[in-house]
Amino acid sequence: MAELSVGDLAHRSGVSVTALHFYERKGLIRSRRSQGNQRRYDRAVLRRVALIKVAQELGFSLAEIRARLAELPDNRPPSRGDWERLATHWADELDHRIALMQNLRNELTGCIGCGCLSMERCTLLNTDDRLADAGSGPIRLMQEAGE
Repeated sequence: MAELSVGDLAHRSGVSVTALHFYERKGLIRSRRSQGNQRRYDRAVLRRVALIKVAQELGFSLAEIRARLAELPDNRPPSRGDWERLATHWADELDHRIALMQNLRNELTGCIGCGCLSMERCTLLNTDDRLADAGSGPIRLMQEAGE
């Protein structure tokens, strides 16, 4: 089977039909219409939908996902090389997010540099809220993640 109906795509991808229609309206996937005006998807769309699901789970916005998917060719199914280039472009962002999550995991019960001074450890690591001069938000957490 070269093409999938919307129901087949939903079943194979684990994504609801309404979500697939939404992805299509947002330009993340595309279909063609059959003679009976039914949507038909190339099997390569399965990989796009899988990538969309994983990227959303990792916290990427639909705009970020669409920007990355726009790097793939429109006139043919993406090749292995196309997917490798896309993965390479996402690697730095993924590495940054991984570092940030690891820092959050490791420092969440301690001082993250937000200035709250509500815990004893915070008063030791951020005496008199000296991190306020470095900016707003979780200064220590973001600095350790390389921001």
